[in-house]
Amino acid sequence: MRYRVALIGAGGIARHHLDAIRQLGPERLTAVAVAEPDESRGRAVAKEYALRWYDDYRELIIQEQPDIAIIALPHHLHEDCAVFCAANGSHLLLEKPMALTSASCDVILNAVKEAGVTLLVGHTQHYLPANRQAKALIESGRLGKLVAIHDTRHKSYFEEDRPRWFMEKEKAGGGILMNLGAHSVDKIQWLTGSRITKVKAVLSYEAPIGNVEGSGVVLAETEGGLGAVIVQSGYPGVAKDETELIFTGGMARLVSHQGLWISRDGHYELTEDFKPEDAKEPFAAQLDDLLEAIEHRAEPECSGEYAKSVISVLEAVYRSQEEGAEQVDQ
Repeated sequence: MRYRVALIGAGGIARHHLDAIRQLGPERLTAVAVAEPDESRGRAVAKEYALRWYDDYRELIIQEQPDIAIIALPHHLHEDCAVFCAANGSHLLLEKPMALTSASCDVILNAVKEAGVTLLVGHTQHYLPANRQAKALIESGRLGKLVAIHDTRHKSYFEEDRPRWFMEKEKAGGGILMNLGAHSVDKIQWLTGSRITKVKAVLSYEAPIGNVEGSGVVLAETEGGLGAVIVQSGYPGVAKDETELIFTGGMARLVSHQGLWISRDGHYELTEDFKPEDAKEPFAAQLDDLLEAIEHRAEPECSGEYAKSVISVLEAVYRSQEEGAEQVDQ
């Protein structure tokens, strides 16, 4: 079956989705329209990909009746848009984070259930080839039991080209922890197959603009008893995105967009072991996952319920900072 797809939001990530649709081919997916209130940006994307442009997503959904809506809007708009699209019969690919709060996630989940449509939330960490190598390594037991994870991410977050809504807690939900920390929480939960149930966090608010945090250190514990440390900074420095996996019989260094290194004789060596043969570009892979779920009436790997668990952990992180105490996430 061929599915007609509409894109809601023509920001920086829009082209990743549209290129993925092209990669899967017109026999499976065809992008038909884009909704974007910024006319110049919307028309530019529409022209580049031969789409119809709308300035209002509601009009797009009503006029086009797409089979799938890809929602790539500012975080505070996710709930209303997802509910509207679901109510009008569109399956959903919703960018992460799913929503600002777990309560908002519940509203989306109820709307999806009532409409009988499928929801996938875009946690692309699941689809990166190096990450899938790391998960296979953990499950193989080759290095023994996994006992700890150290996840570090540094990125100059408060740059001029970042949209201003990212700096407003009311719209973004938080700063670097809400945006990039969602990747870290997801990565830890997915790699271990275990939800994070306890967190203790220390955040800083030293950014030159906005009212969101600029860095954070989080000590987390999964329901399986594994300890993990997340360290993130959005202040100027050296960019870094690295996850160290510590086992009883060795260590591994995961750089998600580059590869997986395994310790040998006191140093790391790049490994091709566990490399998935069918590795796809992550945005195309998540669309494949969504189509499989639609056609088999099953939950996708990145389901709404799973994505809600990430939001629940992030809420616990912010509570821990406010209260100065460990939080238990049930």
